[in-house]
This record gives sequence, structure tokens and C-alpha cells, in this order.
Amino acid sequence: MNEQLFHNENWWVSPFNYLPESRRGFEPPARVKFHDCTLRDGEQTPGVAFRAEEKARIARALDAVGVDRIEVAFPAVSEEDARAVRAVADLELNADIFTFCRAREDDVDLALACGADGVILEFPCGEPRMVHQFAKWTERQVIDLVVRLGKYAKDQGLQVVMFPLDATRARPDFFRRLMDEAGAQPEMDSVVLVDTTGSLTPQAADALVRDMRRRTGKPIEVHTHGDFGMGVAVSLAAVTAGAETIHVSVCGIGERTGNVALEEAAVAAKALYNFDSNIRFDRLYDLARLVREISGFPLAPNKPVVGERAFTRESGLGVEFVKTAPLVLYGLHPRTVGREPEYVLGKKSGLASITMKCEDLGLPPLPKEKVEAALKAVKELGIRKKGLVSDDEFRAIVSEIAGR
Repeated sequence: MNEQLFHNENWWVSPFNYLPESRRGFEPPARVKFHDCTLRDGEQTPGVAFRAEEKARIARALDAVGVDRIEVAFPAVSEEDARAVRAVADLELNADIFTFCRAREDDVDLALACGADGVILEFPCGEPRMVHQFAKWTERQVIDLVVRLGKYAKDQGLQVVMFPLDATRARPDFFRRLMDEAGAQPEMDSVVLVDTTGSLTPQAADALVRDMRRRTGKPIEVHTHGDFGMGVAVSLAAVTAGAETIHVSVCGIGERTGNVALEEAAVAAKALYNFDSNIRFDRLYDLARLVREISGFPLAPNKPVVGERAFTRESGLGVEFVKTAPLVLYGLHPRTVGREPEYVLGKKSGLASITMKCEDLGLPPLPKEKVEAALKAVKELGIRKKGLVSDDEFRAIVSEIAGR
């Protein structure tokens, strides 16, 4: 086993990930692609609305990070969305520019008029949708419609990604016929395993992707959500089975519990599986800050990779390694993703935390008994505040104790 795979300057993860029995049956692509839908599905986060110029700013940042495709909007929603697609298309980015569209000719025409490279062609598939939302549609009509619209979009020179809505809740026999009769059509450039409700298991994703590849002969993509906290796991299970593209959004924003987070999926794909991609890890944090600023959507402070306290330690046990050897404490070195390791003072601090903070703030060193007194005061204040002790509060504590 090559130790560099799990232990290098950027991460120190589990060697068990790379045992032959842990990777049995893997069929990953040579490079994982990332289809970013921050500007469309991410904008469906309740209360989030991007202006066209804001979408252009985010698109530039997404392109700099290295995503392969950017899904800008559903242009039929508003003129603002159509203008956003045109604005992003005019940037001439490296990433392909896609729009979301229904299985309607006018939606395809609008994508073309906006300068898109391709379309995400959505149509109903899941049984709850077919029974309730699209009750007048038969399964035969759905298959015929998507074949016709796929050909129509391809004839206009667009890339066509087949997107069966709520696919993971489809009747299995219908889904298989859909793959055989529509997914295998030459007009489809790729087919998405669409887990609209985030209710698929990694094991089911593995089985479905293998079956989809066999039935369609096309590149397979995966689009899922975080309803059960399984989004990243399901997406990577799909990749191990041969899916080539993961649909993501920055910070995981999106409907309900959100989409798969770009930063989590990209870093996990490389650090835990050694799957290559074009993603620039060192730019992920700045991208996340931009999206958070424009969207106004707050993140949990402990959010993996980009949360403000993702690499912050309060516990005094081993706190010195924050400075000397971060990979003792973290599986991922913070600097790999443009971050710095941090420590803070509070109820869980230890003696080393006090000594380190005195050094970092340029305060005179305290004798051992006063370090212990300062620690006691820090703990008491942290308990009273039910929170952290600020640098100014710490300075006041040290000043009082040093003067005793």
C-alpha cells in the first residue's frame, strides 16, 4: 500500500480506505467531474435570490475553482434568470454553461437563445410525482416525450443531460424501461441518477449506477440532497460504481436540507478515495465566503471544510499540536483548503492553552502557579458566559493575576 495516499502533507486519513478489500469492485472514472448548481438549485433555498450580476460574480469564482459545468438558471422562471444566463455565457469561461429546462420546446429554445452550451432536461419519473403532480401523464407519454425533446435539443446543437425527476422513487420496472428506451438514445449525452428527496442509500446508488451504465451505455451523473445526511456518501458511492459527474452546490445550499456541498464532495473524493478532479482546494474557502455573503444564508460554524470553526480547538488536550503538527488533530490540514488552524479559550482549555495564548498576545510569561490561576479564571468565565473567552478578557485576567 502506498502510504502517501492516506498520509501526506495535506491529510492523514484512514489507511483502511486503501486496503484491497475496501476498494473491491471500484470502477471510478479517470477524473471526477463537478456540475455546480449553486445558481439554480442552490438559489431555491427559501429566501435566497441572486441578481444576474451576482450570478456572474459567483460564476467567475466557480470557474476559478475548477468546476466543469455551471448550471446558471431556469430561464423560464423570469427575465432576470434569462439575463443571468446570457451574462454568464458572455464571460466565455472554461466551464460549460447549462440551463435547467422542462421537456418543452420553448424551454429548449430559450436555453439556446441565452447562449447555453447544454440543458438539464427535466421530466417526471418518481411514482409520487406521477400519481399526484403529473397524474394525467402515462409512463408511455413520458418516455416518448423525453426522447422527442432530447432529439429536438440535440438538433439545436445543445448538450443534453437527461434528468428524470425523483428517479429514486420511481417504480423499478418503469425506471428500467426509461433507461432502455430513452437513456440509450443517441441524443442523450449523459443520464442523471436523480435522488430528489435524498432518500437513497450508498448501496442502492452503487447498484443503480451499474445497472444504468449497462442499460444506457452513457456517462452517468448523480444528483442528490441532504434530507437524511447521506448526500456526499451517496454521491461517492455512485462514483465508485462508475458515475462520472457529481451535482453539487457551494456550501450545500439548496431546497430543504440542501444539495451536496461542493467543498465536501471534492475534498473527500481526493483525500478519502484518491479520485482526481479539476477542483482547486485552496480556493474553496474564498468561494464559500462569496456565496455566503451574496446569498445572506448563514452556515453552521462547524460546517466541514468551510465553516468558521471547522479547524478551531477549545479542548486543552493536545492543543499544542494546533501549531506544531495539525494533522495530529485534523484529518485534513487546514492550509490545504486555504485555512489556518486555530485554538480558543473557554471551559475546556488546559495549561498549554494559557501559555500559548500569552506567547501569541505578547504577554510576559507567567510562573506555573499563576498559569494555573489564570486557567481557573478562564474556566470560570467560560462557564459563566456559556461561551468563549475573548483576547481582551484574557488580557484582563492575566493583568489581574500577574499583579497579585
